[in-house]
Amino acid sequence: MLEDLDQIHRSALAEATSIPDETALEEFRVRYLGKKGSLTAAAARMKDLAPADRPLFGQKLNEVRAAITAALEDRSSALMAAKDAQAAQGIDPTLPARPLHRGSLHPLSQVLDRAVDTLRRMGFALAEGPEVETEWHCFDALNTPPDHPARKESDTYYFPNGKLLRTHTSSVQIRTMESASSVPVRIIAPGTAFRRDEIDETHSISFTQLEGLYVDRDVSLADLKGTLEAFFQVIFGAGTEIRFRPHFFPFTEPSFEIDVKLRTVGRAERWVEIAGCGLVDPAVFAAVTKCRKDDLFHPDLVTGFAFGMGVDRLAMIQYGIPDLRLFNENDVRFLRQFV
Repeated sequence: MLEDLDQIHRSALAEATSIPDETALEEFRVRYLGKKGSLTAAAARMKDLAPADRPLFGQKLNEVRAAITAALEDRSSALMAAKDAQAAQGIDPTLPARPLHRGSLHPLSQVLDRAVDTLRRMGFALAEGPEVETEWHCFDALNTPPDHPARKESDTYYFPNGKLLRTHTSSVQIRTMESASSVPVRIIAPGTAFRRDEIDETHSISFTQLEGLYVDRDVSLADLKGTLEAFFQVIFGAGTEIRFRPHFFPFTEPSFEIDVKLRTVGRAERWVEIAGCGLVDPAVFAAVTKCRKDDLFHPDLVTGFAFGMGVDRLAMIQYGIPDLRLFNENDVRFLRQFV
């Protein structure tokens, strides 16, 4: 039987060098190494040998199998190289390469990255939260009353199970305070928010929002103003005029809207609303305290400020873009302006 293995070995090696194509290569593999191949049949006859002869036969069988497999792989490589060489015929390697069009980040990503980088250098850490939220995290914990317009189905996307698509990333602030182990807490929460809006030049059903929260023992309104004035000076340039207007938000008291003065060539100067902010309402700290069942964020012990802005609005102002819908149309002619 050892002679049979030698015969299979010689025959396979001789045949392997002249295999013409991949189809014949597969036929060769099946004929020698397949389930019904020559080596498989030889291995099945091992049971007929005397026990003392089986180790030698098994060793020889493995050597032949390894040799045929190596020959198969060598021929496969040779056929592939020949195929590649044939495909390359007629190609002039001295021709100049085709130019590669340089890509870039989406303008919203560029503005968001710059804003996040600026705030991180000011000491804020990144925080994330789910886009599908509970009413408690999105509204109740943020001191939003049950009859507030934002809680109506006409303004917010609800699911049958009672959850909703978050209307702002303020819910991340609540989740951060829920899980915090100490103060101070200084975080920013960039992400997508969703609202039922008519789509036009300045409104969409989804937008990118950037919110921030700072909580410590003695956070003041001066801390809030100094932080945001420094931030917008970086984003829009030194000398940018900024004003704070009294406003109302359920989760901050006092609350302000922030405007920046735009100076556009050919147009009169004008103030544009850019963000909302304020000192965290004690009712928000009380809700977090009740949830945590400790005093880490007790309203008598901590204060804080929060702010939020639409990154889409920042980009529209920074680049002079008149229509919000341009960000989502993926028109290459528009996007190439931001390379």
